[in-house]
Amino acid sequence: LSVRNRDYVLASRVGGERSWRVVVVEILPNLLPLLASQFVFSVIAAVLSEAGLSFLGLGASNSATLGTMLNYAQNGFALERGAWWWFVPPGMVIALFGCGLALINFSIDEIINPRLRDVPRRGRAEPPPEAHPVPRPNAETVLTVRDLSVTYQVDRPVHAVRSVSLALRRGEILGLAGESGCGKTTLAYAVNRLHRPPAEITAGTVTFHDRNGDDVDVLALGTEQLRAFRWSELSMVFQGAMNALNPVLTIRAQLEDVLTTHRPQLSRRQRRARCREVLTLVGVDPRRLRAYPHELSGGMRQRVMIAMALLLDPQIVILDEPTTALDVVVQRGILREIFRFRDELRFGVLFITHDLPLLLEVSDRIAIMRNGEIVENAPAAQMLAEPRHPYTRHLLNSFPSLTGERGHFIRSSDPEALPAGEAIPPGGIR
Repeated sequence: LSVRNRDYVLASRVGGERSWRVVVVEILPNLLPLLASQFVFSVIAAVLSEAGLSFLGLGASNSATLGTMLNYAQNGFALERGAWWWFVPPGMVIALFGCGLALINFSIDEIINPRLRDVPRRGRAEPPPEAHPVPRPNAETVLTVRDLSVTYQVDRPVHAVRSVSLALRRGEILGLAGESGCGKTTLAYAVNRLHRPPAEITAGTVTFHDRNGDDVDVLALGTEQLRAFRWSELSMVFQGAMNALNPVLTIRAQLEDVLTTHRPQLSRRQRRARCREVLTLVGVDPRRLRAYPHELSGGMRQRVMIAMALLLDPQIVILDEPTTALDVVVQRGILREIFRFRDELRFGVLFITHDLPLLLEVSDRIAIMRNGEIVENAPAAQMLAEPRHPYTRHLLNSFPSLTGERGHFIRSSDPEALPAGEAIPPGGIR
């Protein structure tokens, strides 16, 4: 069901390909590793099941199998007599056979998931600093990121985030802008500790400043502490959030799952009342709680994801290009809802996008990211009027004009489009 609804399958169907070709060319090659893994697992289960049944005397008595050998050894009191050659060889064969097939299964899993092949090489990374909370600059600061670095530990390490420092205040919208591949999403995942191998935080601190005065070192949280911290204090609306909903569960089931995990003390009636409340806040009819994701439009699914992010009244919300796939009218409506909630609930918003004009309109402050570094961080009005960094000026000058000259569009792959004196780093732009 998941592969069937992938974008490349839908694109091939829209392109007019026949159903059999879609199945053979688009779907089957992506399912083969999974089918092979399941086949090996089934073989292991079949061998162990047959051996277990035969050992219990429930198998075919007229055939010699590993299970019947163990059964004969048990009935002949081989263990008491010390006749190890009755039961050790068949037991070893079963163990080696199971281990061999399990290793094959693990190899197939690595083919399916390339992340498993890229285990972090910790010897190449700098040791992380000792965990200690960073003092808050002022009472209004809710999140402090200081000298954060993230490296993808592959054959040639990629330094995706380099010594980034940011501070987010309560009720503030901090825009993070930059071209595709500059490290915006990697930074957001690192702040939330959602990064996965081969990504590794090699330096820096991330400190959450609770409204009750406590400072929490996010990078030092244990597994259970981190699970409780996420969504309760810091939530995230992911890039392509419309596809983040489970297609086989109703909207109510997915919203209640968050409340069941983080607010187990709530009764069923209270959970359902809260679900209806947040859907109403984002402009979705509460009757849609019984609907499945495919029964909702793209804008409604996006609103459901935003409602899920606001379900526990977090103090920080990270928006990673939440409206990229939506039309302008729906995009503006959703952003108005988010900013209205920001004013009412006073949570901080880290708004990540490559749409700089949008950030200039809605953000209080904007940070410009390039090649994993923050090159400029200033109030939105000041950045528009007096950009200081050459790269920021190039971005602002690349806005197309309705009249006159078309203007010059900046492209990182074009050396002439970069500020004077700057060159493309080795390996190009991430």
